Amino acid sequence: MSLYAIGDLHLHFGAPLKIGHPQLKDKAWKNHEEKVQKACARLLTPDDTLVLVGDHSWGKNLGECEPDMEFIMSLPGRKILLRGNHDMFWDAKKTAALNERYAGKLCFLQNNYYAYEDYALVGTKGFTFEGPFYIDRRGRVVGWDEKNEAHAKEIVARELERLRVSFEAARADGYSKYILFLHYPPTSILEDESCFTRIAEEYRAEQVVYAHSHGETRFHDSVLGEKNGVEYHLVSGDYLKWTPAKIL
Repeated sequence: MSLYAIGDLHLHFGAPLKIGHPQLKDKAWKNHEEKVQKACARLLTPDDTLVLVGDHSWGKNLGECEPDMEFIMSLPGRKILLRGNHDMFWDAKKTAALNERYAGKLCFLQNNYYAYEDYALVGTKGFTFEGPFYIDRRGRVVGWDEKNEAHAKEIVARELERLRVSFEAARADGYSKYILFLHYPPTSILEDESCFTRIAEEYRAEQVVYAHSHGETRFHDSVLGEKNGVEYHLVSGDYLKWTPAKIL
């Protein structure tokens, strides 16, 4: 029994992309659904767990997303989904309704946790400030949009509270070993640490797994590898070449 993760599938079976969409032009995305399906069939067994770390579908509502959910359900093993910034079908307040609708087929991680052996899998969408940044001729950041930064801080505070709910629910049930999942990276390009890295250290999470940073220019936007006793993994689909990463 193993734990795998991948993010940013950006499926569009029920909401075809318009001609000219960047995803249709980038060769990294050519037949990516087939690559994911083959990799999962090769690696995963029915006893394994696959965490999908956000941005599952381009659909604007659950009806448009239904074919994408069917694709995810067809993959081997238990599937746990985290909310991404493009997952318009998923209102955080309606997570319980999603879990009821897909009971026995998909698990939705938000203000709750899921057990994997003696670990609790906790998580939330997260958030990081992404600019706009003002760059000088040498490529150095010399300023940024302070109004957007203030708004980002409000979202970060809300997501941090949701994450703490997830941790505390697991701890109340006796768990002391954690794997933390975020959609957004744990730090912005301006940060060496953040409230998300600090809460990971506070609860002694062994690993932080995140996505969102896709496209080669974005792969090193945040923490990778070990830092302060926590192992950080980027699992965006194109970064992984559409093969889920083995977490445990």
